[in-house]
Parts: sequence; structure tokens; C-alpha cells
Amino acid sequence: MHLKISNVDGVPIYQQIVNQVRHLIAAGRLQPNDELLPIRLLAEQLTVNPNTVARAYLELERAGIVTKRHGSGTYVSENAPALNHREKLKELQQRVDPLLVAAAHLDVDLEDVLELVRERYRLIHSGIIK
Repeated sequence: MHLKISNVDGVPIYQQIVNQVRHLIAAGRLQPNDELLPIRLLAEQLTVNPNTVARAYLELERAGIVTKRHGSGTYVSENAPALNHREKLKELQQRVDPLLVAAAHLDVDLEDVLELVRERYRLIHSGIIK
């Protein structure tokens, strides 16, 4: 499980962890019964306070996304709820906004950005880009 934390996007770190774990599950990169990294190990990897990771894991547990097995660790739930359409769009919005800001700073118009996105989409779905 490889997560990336941003200190500049204004999203609390614990929420970034929650969002990324949810994304990994929705994308099939984390499967039911997969073990998440222990709190201390993930905190060390991300160079954040262990309490931050513990809060993220607690939020994931409350949402039914992960379960804690006493003395064994934290695992992806068997019935982890999938992201609904609105949640998927919200996650994509967080990725699109920086692209549009960069395009504005580079003075690239929207039609060129849309064509670039369409081309990349075709390449990904044709298997050329993985």
C-alpha cells in the first residue's frame, strides 16, 4: 500500500489517507481481507504522527471499509462499500482542479485540455498505457 500525502492541498492528512485507501479498494488494488500496514509503520512511511493514521483507520472502520482483528491488525472488510457515483466524481474533481489550474497558468485553452484527456483515455483503454 503506497500512499502520497500533500501538505499544500488543504485536505487534512487523515482524510487524505481515508480517501486514498477508499480509492485503492474501489480500484481493486486492495481486496477484501487484505491487511493494511500497521499504524506505526504507515506513520513512519508517511512521516506523520501515528495518531493521524489511527484517526484515519478509525474513520475507515466506522464507515465499514476496514475491520480490526484484535491482536492481528486492520483488514479490508468483506463487504467494504464501493464508492457511489457522487463520491467518484468528487475524487476526480480533486484531481481535475490542479490540471485546470496548470492549464490556465500555461495559457492552454479548455478545448486543447479536453483533446489531451480524450487522447490519453484512448491510449489507456487500448492498453498502450498502463
